[in-house]
Amino acid sequence: MIRHAFALAPLILATGAAAAPMRTVWTFDRLDRIGGIATQIEGDPQLIDTPLGKAVQFDGADDALFIDRHPLAGARTFTIEAIIRPDGGAFEQRWMHLAEEPQLPLNTRMMFELRVVPGNSWYLDAFTTGEGYKQTLVFPMTRYPIGPWYHVAQSYDGKTYRSYVEGILQGEAEIAFKPQGDGRASIGTRIDRRNYFHGAIRLARFTRRALKPSEFLKLP
Repeated sequence: MIRHAFALAPLILATGAAAAPMRTVWTFDRLDRIGGIATQIEGDPQLIDTPLGKAVQFDGADDALFIDRHPLAGARTFTIEAIIRPDGGAFEQRWMHLAEEPQLPLNTRMMFELRVVPGNSWYLDAFTTGEGYKQTLVFPMTRYPIGPWYHVAQSYDGKTYRSYVEGILQGEAEIAFKPQGDGRASIGTRIDRRNYFHGAIRLARFTRRALKPSEFLKLP
C-alpha cells in the first residue's frame, strides 16, 4: 500500500555529518564527461552558468546525454539525489533513466520523471522495476512552481521505497527490490529516446544506502 505525505512547506536541507559510503557524484559542469565517464551527446544540450554553478540545459525536444554506467548496479539499498530546474514543456518528461542491460525481457530500471501541469507547476514521478517488483511513486496533488531549482530524491532501505522533493516525503511503498545489474544511463530523456526533459540538471548523487533527509545534499 502506498502512503502519501501532502506537506508542501519548504525545508532547508542539512548535510550529513559523515560521508556516505560507496557514493558516486555526477556533476553536470561539462558535456563530454560526467563523473569521469565519456558521454554520448545527442541534440544540442547547453552548458550554462547558474547561481549554483555550471549546469546542463535540455531543450525538451531532442537533447540528451548517454553514459555507459549504471551507478547503482549491485546495490541492495540506495538513495538517488539530484538538483534540477524544471522549465515547463510537455506533460510527460523522463529526465533520468538507469537501465540494466540487456534490457529484455524484464526492462529492469530506475527512473526519475516529472509531469508538467497547467498553471506553471510540476510534480515528481519516481519509478523502479525488476524481477518481482514494480513501483511508481507519483502524487499529482503535490505540485511545485516551474522555474526554481529543486532537490529531489528517491531511496530504498531494504523494505520501503520513498520519494522526496525539497526533503519533503512525497510518498512511500514497501517493495521486494532486488539489486540491478550493470548497464547504462540516459539523462534528459528516456533511454529509448522518448519524453525529453525541458530544464536543467546541476548534479546527481548515488549512495548505496538509504539516506535520511537530514543527510541529503544541501542547496546553496
